[in-house]
Amino acid sequence: MSEYKVPLDDIHFISHEWLNLPQHYQQLDKGDVADKETLSTIFEEAAKFSESVIAPTYETGDTQGCHWEDGIVSTPTGFKDAYQQYIENGWPTLSAAPEFGGQGFPYSVGLIVSEMIGSANLAWSMYPGLTQGAIEALESHGTAEQQALYLNPMIAGTWSGTMCLTEPHCGSDLGLLRTKAVPNDNGTYLISGTKIFISAGEHDLTDNIIHLVLARLPDAPQGTKGISLFIVPKFLVNNDGTLSDRNTVNCASIEHKMGLNGSATCVMNFDEATGFLLGEANRGLQCMFTMMNAARLGTAMQGICLTQISYQKSLAYARDRLQMRSLSGPKHPEKAADPIIVHPDVRRMLLTQKALVEGNRALAYYVATLVDKTRLSQSDEEKAYAELLLGFLTPICKGFMTETALETTSHGLQVFGGHGYIKEYGAEQIVRDARITTIYEGTTGIQALDLLGRKTLLNNGQALKLHISNIMAFIETNKDKTQLLPYMERLGGLLKKWGDITAAIGQKAMSNQDEVGAASVDYLMYSGYVTLAYIWLEQGAAALNQGELADTFYESKLQTMAFYFDKILPRAKALELTMLSGCNSLSAFKDTHF
Repeated sequence: MSEYKVPLDDIHFISHEWLNLPQHYQQLDKGDVADKETLSTIFEEAAKFSESVIAPTYETGDTQGCHWEDGIVSTPTGFKDAYQQYIENGWPTLSAAPEFGGQGFPYSVGLIVSEMIGSANLAWSMYPGLTQGAIEALESHGTAEQQALYLNPMIAGTWSGTMCLTEPHCGSDLGLLRTKAVPNDNGTYLISGTKIFISAGEHDLTDNIIHLVLARLPDAPQGTKGISLFIVPKFLVNNDGTLSDRNTVNCASIEHKMGLNGSATCVMNFDEATGFLLGEANRGLQCMFTMMNAARLGTAMQGICLTQISYQKSLAYARDRLQMRSLSGPKHPEKAADPIIVHPDVRRMLLTQKALVEGNRALAYYVATLVDKTRLSQSDEEKAYAELLLGFLTPICKGFMTETALETTSHGLQVFGGHGYIKEYGAEQIVRDARITTIYEGTTGIQALDLLGRKTLLNNGQALKLHISNIMAFIETNKDKTQLLPYMERLGGLLKKWGDITAAIGQKAMSNQDEVGAASVDYLMYSGYVTLAYIWLEQGAAALNQGELADTFYESKLQTMAFYFDKILPRAKALELTMLSGCNSLSAFKDTHF
């Protein structure tokens, strides 16, 4: 079985030769801590850590899973040791604020490291990953006292965090939640209710777990406008930061899942647990979205992680597995049969994985630079620009990267044939792990409605126009690159159609708003394919500049770009037809006919 190897060449190419992250950080006044040499060192050390410490826990995490007994959750063998090394090496502090014990690197540096760790063992990465969202919520909405009490140990990794949204009777419709928050005379609240599907809600890796819980005050208005956010620690914390009594929050059980078995997914009972208001009363959903947006980008990265390990495993197998002869004549006549990598359909599946993982990685790193600008730029204009574009691209990343992860991991299993369906080679674990990514942190359907409804139609397509204008500017600037011209012409045609399609759906929606829901997922995928075509052209232009890597690397980039345009981008034409077909065949179908 192949072992995970961090694709450092691709990470170097995207971060240094295309995005030029050192220059990006210099413009944000972070160049003194994030120069090229420092970044290279961080990435190399993170690669070693991911490959040697985290990756060996991948299989055991799946086969052993987590164990629950009397409210106590034990993680699989090796998880605690790996986590201890993780905090001793300072990895959780990488992108955190220095005033709370962080190293102060930009968000994008942490995101790149998180990809390496998630690819090594996605289930393990869930424990520190959820904490990052809780940290961001506290940084954005916590009082000075709350920040002083909780942030240092959470950033150090000795405490972890969760986000507690979902309840048994409601999933994404948070307006239906019933968890109650009753105020005490001392400014605290009694939190009562049950939350389900809480990742890392209980485990044995940290000394304390800080739950961020959505609940409703007694006089709160109905619906989402009446939701508040509360800090509910597993152990209450004294003013000096030491741990006090155990709070009345308990793990009732853990879910037995299809995948990610090493990640504890908990049912959490809050029985008049002591809680502390985070942010303003009845504005909890706005506070929680600080976590949700980070979690959505994190979930998009999970799609990349799973595609990467699927590609590596299936590529190694395809090089070794001998079966049949090439239709165009034997390629290895000295062997009993040719390796299956010579067969066109196997190459199609491998190249689809390669084109999508390298394209999605580049897009994710680019989006991470927008996050950097929203947090670090001194220019209000630049911040507003980055926030508008980030809001548009986030649902595309979450939806498109996870949907394509389902496709690519399935391709990876298919390359193995029957061997992929059994546990021995690990391909089926990757498929199982990938399945949840399109569901949590907002399903693909919810991301699609957010993209087409809120982020496009409701703001008159401002973000879409900005995105398209950026792409058109790139095409105009790179017209001298004759090797890219045929691809730029094809993309230019799709950009015009993108605007026309959006206008057509908007016109239909004026008489029937179901038109938005009928077209939205296809619209998201269309947006993903077109955006990735642009990202591939950007990489193609960077590859033509021939930087520090081997010539074969740049040749591979250009050939993968050509494959994407020839074999994957044409899917956009079919999506155009389905988007514009309207909602009649959906809405006219009678309920009794299902």
